[in-house]
Amino acid sequence: MNLWILTEERPKKEVIVMILQEFVKDKEQGAFCDTLRILPILDNETFKFTYKVIGFCCNLISNIYIKTISGYSSFVDFLIFYQENQPEPDDTPLYMIEETKTDDKESRNTGVYQRCSKFIVANHYYPDIKKIMLYNLKVTQKETPTPTYIFGTRLLLTMGIHILGKDLDANIFKPFESVKELIALKEAMRKPPNGNVPILIIKSNNEIKISGRLLKSDSLSHDPNIGALTAISDCLRKLGWDKDIVITDHGLSQSHLGNRNKFTLIANKLNIKLLGLMIPNADFNPNYWKYDLDGEKLGTIFIHLIVENFTTGYAIFENHAGCEKGYFITADCRYIPIEKYSDKIAYKAGDKTKIIYIPDLILIDLDRTKIINVEGKKFKFKNQGIEELGNYNCIEEYYIKENYPNFQIIRTVVLYGSNKEEIMEIEVGFLLNKNGKLILGIQAPELFHEAIRNLLDFWRT
Repeated sequence: MNLWILTEERPKKEVIVMILQEFVKDKEQGAFCDTLRILPILDNETFKFTYKVIGFCCNLISNIYIKTISGYSSFVDFLIFYQENQPEPDDTPLYMIEETKTDDKESRNTGVYQRCSKFIVANHYYPDIKKIMLYNLKVTQKETPTPTYIFGTRLLLTMGIHILGKDLDANIFKPFESVKELIALKEAMRKPPNGNVPILIIKSNNEIKISGRLLKSDSLSHDPNIGALTAISDCLRKLGWDKDIVITDHGLSQSHLGNRNKFTLIANKLNIKLLGLMIPNADFNPNYWKYDLDGEKLGTIFIHLIVENFTTGYAIFENHAGCEKGYFITADCRYIPIEKYSDKIAYKAGDKTKIIYIPDLILIDLDRTKIINVEGKKFKFKNQGIEELGNYNCIEEYYIKENYPNFQIIRTVVLYGSNKEEIMEIEVGFLLNKNGKLILGIQAPELFHEAIRNLLDFWRT
């Protein structure tokens, strides 16, 4: 049968390898892995919106396909199906996988808590499949884990999540065995600075109160705390607590509660209450996902993959729409995060020119000594994309010129959508139209020409 990898993310070779290794390990099968390539499938020089993975051989797998999907709510990064035909939304996957590059070393909350709510939502649709938290680390793993990371990872393990890509001490990282043990570990953790609302768990005979702020930017959008509070609640339920769970010190008013927010969905499912408020009834969408045939990232991911598979060029930064932001790769192959501001103090004081605008993709063309900054847009927002090309002075000054001083920097727009089969604007380098036609711009970068020429030659042979 075929292995289908459905994802919202730009598929990365190293992540695909980890997924395939997990599959053959679970199936107790042998496999050979050569140089992995992710190739767009073309028919009559038209993209079929499906990628094929080559370079991996296992007797159980006829073909490995990748397709881009979009979730209706809080959504994990990958669904893996093992079946002959292309998956449909009512099919059941083999695995659900959440991927992160973030380690405890960089962010205690983002690396664990922020992902938890995704698994709770996904578990509504697929309660009996394998759930995996996959760490695709680009920085050295922190030697001594923080208490926050230990607590958060133990929550994941209690929820039945498998951890890949990190070395975990089995004596420390293990599921909680009781409500009492969970509360005791949280109580032993250091409290946050004065002014912050701590996450505290207080148990009485008839209820458990959990304090934690959920208000951010005047909305119910505090993702790390949404993840932490819902994960704690989910684990309490799994450990047998069937009485009230009440969130306190949340900062919300009734007007902040919509009926389709991921928190209200989970609160309905787990019977969580908010102190002083009524949580509206919320129903999950009948389907968890759909195929993405509309997003701007269809164009930028296509260009990214053909450059890396059909030229010597590659990405030194990626921020595809709806995907996890990558690191900036320096000339000496270090992975560094791009700051939000060139001068945070000045920005906070009102100087908005200090924000660092980032493109959707930065490609390096080694053969021609060029750096290509790519702004991705849907076709209908073409003019906005062209206008936004003027925003990249800061990132070029503080990151690109600093690391690649001898490279020429060019800027271009990559579009997706429409039925158009030509581009007149010189600022637009490439259009992938909704029919899968590959259209180069009048002044498209030579790297784009090379990648598409080699892609077409591959499918002609």
